[in-house]
Amino acid sequence: MKQMTAIIPARAGSIGVPRKNIVPIGVHPLIAYSIVACKLSKRINRIIVSTEDEEIAEIARSYGAEVPFMRPKEYSENDSRDVEFLNHFFDNINVEEAAFIRPTTPLRSPFILDKAIDVYYENKSLITSLRSLHKANSSPFKMFGVKENICHGFFKDYNGIENYSNYPRQFFPNAYEGNGHIDIVKREVVKNGDTFGDKIYAFVVDKITDIDVPFDLEILNLQINTDKDLLTKHLRRYKNEKNICYC
Repeated sequence: MKQMTAIIPARAGSIGVPRKNIVPIGVHPLIAYSIVACKLSKRINRIIVSTEDEEIAEIARSYGAEVPFMRPKEYSENDSRDVEFLNHFFDNINVEEAAFIRPTTPLRSPFILDKAIDVYYENKSLITSLRSLHKANSSPFKMFGVKENICHGFFKDYNGIENYSNYPRQFFPNAYEGNGHIDIVKREVVKNGDTFGDKIYAFVVDKITDIDVPFDLEILNLQINTDKDLLTKHLRRYKNEKNICYC
């Protein structure tokens, strides 16, 4: 059974939600949900958190993750790219690939993590990475830019139709967006300066809550202890065993 190291990025800064990665969800910090999902995965054998912040590092360790190095602050700015901290990760950890687990998608399924890793290894020689996606609610052909209060489409036309935005969404091809459930990246691709490369395997899953603005936190807190949440009971047990609390 092939296994994989997980990398969880958790910088301190956040514009939409201050110190987002350790904001309480229920009685646990946000990052704890991603750590416990990885601990429950049968295909993940090591969990590494990349952060520049000592408090985040301490919390991550208390939930069972490793923080074997601190991330340089220049890779932790608002305009820093994923490829920067991933290069730093691969400089310090000698693995060929890693499961890229974003803490802002907390209620992920360990079973989906395992399935994605299996799919990656089955297709490894044919792809440059894997990304989890869900079907978008709206087509990019139904979206607008705004310039001087005037709407404009992002495309010149659709199949020769210039005023394409008036057509129903079913008229357009399906569109998909990344949701952070799990991405898998390769050392060789990242070292060439590209996070995902040009042959990205589309691993399509159901939509999952992603934390970007305060409203998303309200939605997430409503999902705790529902059928959307497979992790809280395991966090509760882990909290009791370790006698830790971030409430």
